[in-house]
Amino acid sequence: MLDAYLTCEFATLAKDGTPIAWPASALVRADGSMMLTTALAFPQKAFNVRRDPRVALLFSNPTGSGLIDPSQTLVTGAATCRDELRTKPVGDLADFWRMIFRRQPASRRYLDWPANRFTDFYFMRLLIQVTTGATVTRPLPATRNTIVDRSKLGAEVLADYPSAVLAARDASGAPVLVRTSVSDGPEGFAIALPDDVAVVEGPASLLVHRHDDQLWNLHNASVRGILRCDGAGGWTLLPMRLTEPAARHRGGITDPIRIVRSSRAATRAYLEKRNWARPTIPWNDYRALRAEAD
Repeated sequence: MLDAYLTCEFATLAKDGTPIAWPASALVRADGSMMLTTALAFPQKAFNVRRDPRVALLFSNPTGSGLIDPSQTLVTGAATCRDELRTKPVGDLADFWRMIFRRQPASRRYLDWPANRFTDFYFMRLLIQVTTGATVTRPLPATRNTIVDRSKLGAEVLADYPSAVLAARDASGAPVLVRTSVSDGPEGFAIALPDDVAVVEGPASLLVHRHDDQLWNLHNASVRGILRCDGAGGWTLLPMRLTEPAARHRGGITDPIRIVRSSRAATRAYLEKRNWARPTIPWNDYRALRAEAD
């Protein structure tokens, strides 16, 4: 079932302890461990893992999975990420790119001129290795997001999605993920938390993301805030920050140019901080993998 999902939600702990989740693609190995990657342009997941290895992965967006009766599966574990730049697709990284080229055909265009003059950053990767622990499977939410008041921070984005992924902490401080529905609350967003999900008050976030059947037409956003319990079993997220790292909500035609520019700048900053030379991408090696996926 995990292999069928095109993406998962991957949660790490920010410096202030807030669990933050973003969509990712995970390579599931035969022994149950997993490998994810992050481009140098988006290194925050790597920074978080190096500071606190506790992570959670939720497989809960069935778009493109082909599953008849999909559910959501939470996997908790511990991660490591060496500060080692990988560009040559060998071993697990080769398997990862085979998976991406198969799931996301549009990404194959990055290998050809003129696109590859601007997208070399996409193939500069840090590897995140996850040793998995407990696994829990739950039904997907039966109710939809119902947000009428769009004046709150993040409400306009959340209202456009049928459900959201709550990233919270358990009693030990480890991240917990669950896909559920949210609605208007007096101060923030009311969370329909399943009875068997044990979380505590404190920093938390809500993730929404989408893709089509070929892992394209992507959008994601995170609403970060404080999770509160009303004492009667009800939970509310008080929103404090909205982040949309890729295309803006209802973005415009200039978004791809903006994304490439910001990604190249972030990659350059990562390399310069470590006095690393900008690597040359072995394009023919990637094209050989692409040919296997054709």
